[in-house]
Amino acid sequence: MLTKATGCRTARSSSSPLRGPVTGIVLAGGKSERMGRNKAFLELDGRPLIEIVLERVSAVCSEVMIVTTEPGPFAGLGALLVEDQLSGLGVLGGLHAGLSASTHDLALVVGCDMPFLNSELLLAFVEWAHGADVATLRQGEQVEPLHAAYRKTCIPAIEAAARKNRRRVISFFPDVRVRYVTYEEVRPFDPDLLSFRNVNTPEEWETTRTIWRGQHPRRVL
Repeated sequence: MLTKATGCRTARSSSSPLRGPVTGIVLAGGKSERMGRNKAFLELDGRPLIEIVLERVSAVCSEVMIVTTEPGPFAGLGALLVEDQLSGLGVLGGLHAGLSASTHDLALVVGCDMPFLNSELLLAFVEWAHGADVATLRQGEQVEPLHAAYRKTCIPAIEAAARKNRRRVISFFPDVRVRYVTYEEVRPFDPDLLSFRNVNTPEEWETTRTIWRGQHPRRVL
């Protein structure tokens, strides 16, 4: 059953002119097994990743939520907390829960461990989603579903995939209108694709820390 944590409010940035009628969905339901600890609370410059992600998503979205199976640790972050309705489906279940709870038709969906998000690229995905149910980066056979735009129109297709026990995030894509974004389109906003970088292992975390230090040379991690 979908629940919303009491006492939490939608996170908003201070009168940013960028924010529009778009929901930001931050998925934080992973078990972080390869990392060995909750990656959402790994810190850069003394700030947890989840806080950095929420700040950057809030600059673009007028509604922001965290989808998680364990809402307790995320209380007090200023975001709506939503639990999965479809258990055992991982990211696909989190996407379904977020879209179901969303006030707006269009949502930007990201992971809780993506500290290099930038507002210009997020806004570009909003534009690329015009006339489509999904807008997502594809490079060859690789699709990046956790920095993408989705509409609530995806919900029936996700539920149909769940009934067939199809658990991959892209399993419902054949049943909706997908706008595949190319690297050439993304490059002007993010030539190194840092926005799509997430953290799953200690090695990836060390790489992320190194990149962050390069962007913030005066700060100490």
